Amino acid sequence: QEDFKKDIKKDIKKELGKEEFDVVDFFMSKQGRQYEVTLTKPFYMGKYEVTQEQWEEVMGNNPSYTKGAKLPVTKVSWNDCQEFIKKLNAKTSGGFRLPTEAEWEYACRAGTTTKYSFGDKITPKDANYGDSRIDKPVEVGSYKPNAFGLFAMHGNVCEWCKDWHGDYPFAVTDPKGPATGEYRVLRGGSFLVNDYIARSSSRNYDSPTDQTGYYGFRLTRTP
Repeated sequence: QEDFKKDIKKDIKKELGKEEFDVVDFFMSKQGRQYEVTLTKPFYMGKYEVTQEQWEEVMGNNPSYTKGAKLPVTKVSWNDCQEFIKKLNAKTSGGFRLPTEAEWEYACRAGTTTKYSFGDKITPKDANYGDSRIDKPVEVGSYKPNAFGLFAMHGNVCEWCKDWHGDYPFAVTDPKGPATGEYRVLRGGSFLVNDYIARSSSRNYDSPTDQTGYYGFRLTRTP
């Protein structure tokens, strides 16, 4: 049992990478308007989406439609992600969670102010989105990472965030979204979406109980 815990911890921490995001200021965008955001609490962001191999090691099952050890796990609801995180934290030193929407966008932008982390245009060479015509998830790490070393922040699978969906405030420190709500935030777009939905600033949302073949997630960890 102890060896199992160590293996899980080593694998997940390796996927999270070494870069720690510290105190930062940046702008989130919505419908052409910018909102100043300050993040004061350091965090690690997963280099990749959580894979089917990682999910199965923690949960003992694989709900994904398209199977593959290095493919992102899919067909998981927000509630399913919380159960995975609960079990993972019990097997490790803890601290794993979903990113807030602000943390996700900061990590996606990687210091940029353009539509995408690599510029204002996107092509099938950059990401797995609708125009790629692949029509299914691809293995994590299949495309170039952004400047922070994070892979597939645009396309592949939509990623659940911690927040309830709601309006942005004009300026805020460490935003966590509304206290309650009906829908949870999804970010990044998927292999099915157009270029507009794959932008760094594009916001989506769904019921926390909904499961589809293009919903996945990546982990954040509090140091």
